[in-house]
Amino acid sequence: MLVALGANLVIAAAKAVGGLLAGSPALLSEAAHSVADSLNEVFLLAALRRSRRPADRRHPFGYGKERFFWSLLAAVGIFVMGGCFSFFQGVEALRGGAEEKFSGYVAGLIVLGVALVAEGVSLLRAVFQVRRQGGTAGLRDPALRTVVAEDGTAVFGVTLAIIGMALHMATGQVVWEASASLAIGVLLVYVAYRLGKEARDQLIGEAADPEASGRIRALLRAQPEIDSVEALFTMKMGLESLLVAARIDLAPGLDSERVEEISMRIKRSIARTVPQADQIFLDVTDRPARGARQSPAATGEHGGA
Repeated sequence: MLVALGANLVIAAAKAVGGLLAGSPALLSEAAHSVADSLNEVFLLAALRRSRRPADRRHPFGYGKERFFWSLLAAVGIFVMGGCFSFFQGVEALRGGAEEKFSGYVAGLIVLGVALVAEGVSLLRAVFQVRRQGGTAGLRDPALRTVVAEDGTAVFGVTLAIIGMALHMATGQVVWEASASLAIGVLLVYVAYRLGKEARDQLIGEAADPEASGRIRALLRAQPEIDSVEALFTMKMGLESLLVAARIDLAPGLDSERVEEISMRIKRSIARTVPQADQIFLDVTDRPARGARQSPAATGEHGGA
C-alpha cells in the first residue's frame, strides 16, 4: 500500500502539470483520479492501523469495523474527487473547446504512457498479493479490495485518456477527449458505488457467509442434548472476527451444572469449526421444545430472550 501511495503521488503531480500545460481535460481528469487514489491510500493506511487495536471497555468487540468505515470514506473520495471532477472537465471541454499544440499532445501522451506503466506495475503487485492471500478469499479484506479496484480503474482510465487524446490529436475534434473524460467519470462513479455498497453492508452488520452459517447450524443440530435450534444470528465484527448468537432448546431434565458443561463444549466446537468465531453466545433453556417454541423467548415477541 505504501508503494501504491508513493506511485499515486508522483503520477498525480505529473498528470496535473502535463494537463495544465497541455490544456487537456482527459489528462486533468486523470490527475484528479490520482489525487483521489492518493487520499484513499491514506484512509486505508489509517484503517489498517486502527482496526488492529485490541478490544477495550468502550469497544468490547474490538475495532475490526474500522476497516469498513475507512473503506467507505475511500469510496466517497473516489466519487467526489475523481468522478465529479472528471464530469466537470468533460462538460467544460464540450462547452468551450480545447486547443492544444503538438508539443502539448506529445507531453500529455508521454505522461500518460509513464502513468500506464506505473499503474500496471501497482496492479500486478496487488493481484499478486491477492493470490498470496488465497485468491478471491483475499478480497474479503476491504483495504486490499479497494487497492485492487483503484489500480484496475486507474489502468482502464489511463487507457481511455490515451485513446481520447490520440483521437483529438488525429481529428482535431475535442469531443473525443471530452468523451474520454466523461467515460472516466462514469467509471469512477461506478467503482465508488460498488465499493461504498460493500463497505456499507459490512459496516451496518453483515451476516457470515452461508457456508459458515450452515456449518454452525449443522453442528448445533448434531448435539444430542439440543432439541431444536430456534434462531441463529451471525455478524462480521472485523476481517477475522465473527459474532455468533444462538437460541437453542435443550432436552428437559438437565441440571444447571450439566447445562453449563454443554454450553462450554458447544462454544469450543463452534470455535474449532469456524475459527473466526471469537464471540459466541448461547441462549439455552431446559424447557420442552414445544413450550419453548410457543413462548415469547423463542419467538422473539415482547422483547424475546
